[in-house]
Amino acid sequence: MADFEAIYQVVALIPPGKVSTYGAIAGYLGSKGGARLVGWAMNASHGQANIPAHRVVNRNGVLTGKNFFGANRMQELLEAEGLTIKNDQIQQFSTHFWDPSVELL
Repeated sequence: MADFEAIYQVVALIPPGKVSTYGAIAGYLGSKGGARLVGWAMNASHGQANIPAHRVVNRNGVLTGKNFFGANRMQELLEAEGLTIKNDQIQQFSTHFWDPSVELL
């Protein structure tokens, strides 16, 4: 099972304007059922400027971690990178999805 540091290493590679999912990151790290662990790691990463936790969303592109950012901060950060968010969901999610299993061959 992946540890937080391994998760942070993958998340740090998500480019601006792209997002990944808890499950995609867990799967890349060999922990297919480890999406919840990725979520815990993202929650624990707040305050670490080099971890773009705002770029990790659920499998449907919903900002499920937004409460850990306070107010609309997660949405603001993503919108500043060019994404459109409506009702806490990334619009055109598939065009912004970054899959580490494909991108990090």
